[in-house]
Amino acid sequence: MPIMFNTILQSEGLALTDVRLLRHQDPKSERGRSPYELWRDNRSEFELYQSHQLTKRRAWFRSRYWASFVGTPDDETMFVGVYDVKFRGSLETDTPMLTREGVDKAGTLDVYDFTLEQALSDLIGKMFIDWGSAAKRAWVQRADKRNKPVKELRTEFKEPDFPGFLNFVAPLSKLDTLPKGWLTALQFSKGVYLLTCPKTKEQYVGSASGAEGFWHRWQCYVQTGHGHNVALKSRAPSDYQVSILEVAGTASTTEDILTMEQRWKTKLQSNEMGLNRN
Repeated sequence: MPIMFNTILQSEGLALTDVRLLRHQDPKSERGRSPYELWRDNRSEFELYQSHQLTKRRAWFRSRYWASFVGTPDDETMFVGVYDVKFRGSLETDTPMLTREGVDKAGTLDVYDFTLEQALSDLIGKMFIDWGSAAKRAWVQRADKRNKPVKELRTEFKEPDFPGFLNFVAPLSKLDTLPKGWLTALQFSKGVYLLTCPKTKEQYVGSASGAEGFWHRWQCYVQTGHGHNVALKSRAPSDYQVSILEVAGTASTTEDILTMEQRWKTKLQSNEMGLNRN
């Protein structure tokens, strides 16, 4: 029999009728930082994000405690704490959104004050529950009506392992949110990469041969939108998907990497049917 989350709540003396379960996860199509990334990188920003909830849904949040979870990049449901909650009032001024572009208008949101409880604090970032696939759309639920099985208890919070160079795929907009271990792997590796445009379905083959490898080269696209490439300059900005075609050996010279790049251009015909112009 699995351990049930409600059993853990009750063991801490928390009445189930006093607890709301919150699972924070913005849609994958949204650009910006996810609730998971806010929690990982800046707990105060995560708590600011959580403290603003739609006024028209006030009844959903009327409880003494919130047991909060975030959806991880692997689509797991990770526990991030139990909060003692108090309603403050309506949002008084327009406020920039933290997880995507836009502004929350004054009067459209309720603002809550809360403090992180000591109860279950030793399980923060370590406990994962089964939220239930059919229930994922209902991201706010009553603990007394939804008992969740605990899937896993870990000894420590740990980021997902780097998937390997040939399995790595990410949109440019998400590069700055990657785990630090992934950044290190990308900074110390060079080779040939592929950009694909989600709008036009065209592809561009490029190479990274300078200092800080793939990471530094891709940051040029993030900062400029085109990486100083002629074809990319001629079109509207796009959130290109980036992947790695081949990793150069440690003894490879710049000329070796350029040869690798040309070979991939020939294979993929990216001059004739893509965005390469040389």
